[in-house]
Amino acid sequence: MTDTVPTGSPISQSAGTGGRIELAPEAFPADSPFANEDLRPVPVAERKWTTYNFAALWISMAHCIPSWTLASGLVALGMDWKQAVFTIALANVIVLLPMLATGHAGPKYGIPFPVLARASFGLRGANIPALIRAAVACGWFGIQTWIGGSGIFALGSKLTGGGWENAGKIAGNPWPLWLCFLLFWALQIAIIYRGMDFLRHFENWAAPFVIVGALVLLIWIAVKADGFGALLDQPSKLGWGADFWPVFFPSLMGMIGFWATLSLNIPDFTRFGASQKAQTWGQSLGLPTTMTLFAILAVLVTSGSEVVYGEAIWDPVALAAKTDNAFGLLFALVIVLVATVSVNIAANVVSPAYDLANLAPKLINFRTGALITGVVGILIFPWKLISTPEFYIFTWLGVVGGLLGTVAGILIADYWVVRRTVLHLADLYTPGGRYWYTSGWNWRAIVAFLVGGVLAVGGSYSGVGADGTKTGPFPTDGLIPFLKPLADYGWAVGLGASLVLYVVLMAGHRERTAA
Repeated sequence: MTDTVPTGSPISQSAGTGGRIELAPEAFPADSPFANEDLRPVPVAERKWTTYNFAALWISMAHCIPSWTLASGLVALGMDWKQAVFTIALANVIVLLPMLATGHAGPKYGIPFPVLARASFGLRGANIPALIRAAVACGWFGIQTWIGGSGIFALGSKLTGGGWENAGKIAGNPWPLWLCFLLFWALQIAIIYRGMDFLRHFENWAAPFVIVGALVLLIWIAVKADGFGALLDQPSKLGWGADFWPVFFPSLMGMIGFWATLSLNIPDFTRFGASQKAQTWGQSLGLPTTMTLFAILAVLVTSGSEVVYGEAIWDPVALAAKTDNAFGLLFALVIVLVATVSVNIAANVVSPAYDLANLAPKLINFRTGALITGVVGILIFPWKLISTPEFYIFTWLGVVGGLLGTVAGILIADYWVVRRTVLHLADLYTPGGRYWYTSGWNWRAIVAFLVGGVLAVGGSYSGVGADGTKTGPFPTDGLIPFLKPLADYGWAVGLGASLVLYVVLMAGHRERTAA
């Protein structure tokens, strides 16, 4: 394996303060079919994101409507609020580890995720993980845009006395709902067209703004409820015994799958980091703490809603719509807009924009990739993906998490075990270089991905409802029945299997040392 570790320091790149590597301007092969300005390494002088920038990024991304309702999905599956919060907290501590591992290459080399993937998959092979990540992001973009548009519609309808809900219907929904969806879509595309520096400034002020909004909602419901209610005392329907664990493990994998997407493409953001310390502390302070506190906040507010309205209202938009105060409705509308825009652009537009640019660098730039993401996000019918908790948590999040865990295992194995964090930047853009493998494809990474992916999601199965019908699209005994026992641990299985297999397969590989 030592043959795969470059020796010495290539003359085309130099190490700056904090071990950050910079590619000499004349060494960047701008005429390469695998290079464009959006994919080139960020110069050290332009890597400015601080600990606060990364923490603010996570705070603004975590404070969104789907994050708020994660606990409700787990409670609907039979957990009590303590079990739900515990599951969410543990999942985010676990997913932070690969987040930091893949994020390391960002501040050090200034490269985005698809370029990092070239080291393991090859210059052409990197399109496989990039397009998988892009497809997932397009799905998430559509889901978040639909949720945001629905929030605008609900609050706007309340402001207009419910007139929007009685409007003519298109495809089963009132036409103002579709209009809100499309307008919200256009707003996000317009923001991302301003570029990454504008996004950094947007996330900086969006984070505290959304926190204030959530606290206002908590204070409002606490005053109306004169405390909190029965939801906090509601016992678990599952207990902590034999009925709990069959629900806990697939739920844990689903919660990991919620941010497993970012554990791959976090270099898209950390490439702008001022130091390793900034990305490490920023992510550690921002992700697990925020997600856990947000889940607790959601439980408290929902508990208060049960006291006030006689039912547990998990959707913060539906709860805010209960107020008759015009200012309160407008305030809630702004919060919904800011919260959803901040997470959707950062988590679900930046990555596929880079990923699609990687597919055809000379034809697709960052902005074109963002527009393609927006179009695909509509075409995947996002309203179908979140129709039920079972479909959302087990099918969508579970399968997505399994596949992305497989890719993460390969990236971590290649960067940390095989290469020991040493990369040659120019060769990441140069046909015939160290990462060209066989015509741009590393068959070892492909095999590791296929084996890990089959083990992770091959046993995917659907449960059976009380009426005897399936609750998902898979066979009840699993796609591949003998792999069904692994399905509940998809993310962990995919990551572990691909990591080990990739290291084994790369052990005998002799890497070419010249372009």
